[in-house]
Amino acid sequence: MLVVSSPSGAGKTTLTRRLIASEPDIEMSVSVTTRPRRPNERNRKDYHFISVEAFERMRAAGELLESADVFGNLYGTPRLPVLAALEAGRDVLFDIDWQGTRQIRKAAPGDVASVFILPPTAGELMSRLVRRGQDTIEVIRRRLSGAVGEVEHWDEYDYVIINDDLDAAFEQLRAVLVAERLRVARRRDLDAHVAGLREDLLDRLD
Repeated sequence: MLVVSSPSGAGKTTLTRRLIASEPDIEMSVSVTTRPRRPNERNRKDYHFISVEAFERMRAAGELLESADVFGNLYGTPRLPVLAALEAGRDVLFDIDWQGTRQIRKAAPGDVASVFILPPTAGELMSRLVRRGQDTIEVIRRRLSGAVGEVEHWDEYDYVIINDDLDAAFEQLRAVLVAERLRVARRRDLDAHVAGLREDLLDRLD
């Protein structure tokens, strides 16, 4: 499970979508949320947009791997699709905040790699929020205020990327994925490979 977090506007969504498009054997965890759908978003593709009542039913039934209240809206990760992907040997990418990251790490401490994306400056963060044209000035101010608290959690993550250049930040994120895939604990193929290699070496010595 590769978890990516950032303050709103730091480039997390752009980077994670690019990673999904370029890397095989990884899929995006599609969160449920109670917030309104933005014009450019697709239901069941970007998020599952549901009512507060439906969200609370899922949480009470234990159907969410993690959940959080962000700017007055509820977000959560459906448990079953994640477990199905992992059982099939696929990586799962999460676009969630620090609250959800804590919950997922607690639930599966050995299966999580986490990355925090930082903007280069506060001014650039505000410019990105304004340029994307999705929020009112009041909402932008609230997101900037929330960023103050969010960036305080950077040191809870395994990796930190400063998104000053999108291409460079993407290559760093992809490097994290490659490195984490190569960890011995995650290599299901190694036992058989090493056993076969050992037998072949012994045969050549006879």
